[in-house]
Amino acid sequence: MKQFRTFLLVTALCLGTLSFAQAQSKVAHINTQELIQAMPEMKTARAELETLTKTYQKDLQAMGTEFQNKVKQYDQEAATKTQEENTKRAQEVQTMEQNIRQFQGTAQQEMQKKEIDLLKPITEKAKTAILKVSRAQGFDYVLDSAQGVTILADGKNLLDDVKKELGI
Repeated sequence: MKQFRTFLLVTALCLGTLSFAQAQSKVAHINTQELIQAMPEMKTARAELETLTKTYQKDLQAMGTEFQNKVKQYDQEAATKTQEENTKRAQEVQTMEQNIRQFQGTAQQEMQKKEIDLLKPITEKAKTAILKVSRAQGFDYVLDSAQGVTILADGKNLLDDVKKELGI
């Protein structure tokens, strides 16, 4: 009887160990920033954003030059103008300055929106490829190591496999 209890105890321990081993999840990791930077779509998006940035910078410089010229002109002519004209000109200069600041804010918002619009399909494509590769290889979890933190030393790095999936 004592041997039977020992046998049951050993069997229960073995079954528990087996079920614990099967319950462990397979974990991999990938640096999503490195993956996205390597995608050809990202180079195109960067070039488009740079073009848009240069356009806004050129417009802002032109507005700034016009503003400076007007201020300089009004300063030179101030002595020959009436107080009423000088007040009107000061308001005009102030309005120009406000318009430049407003344009700057609008340009910044449009740049952020454009960046989001360009990056969203790229990140979705990367996510889809990561899911496809991780599922094909049987991983339950994929951790992002893009934050500069080593997540697992023994976990599989999926970067090369996902790059192969994307053709890069």
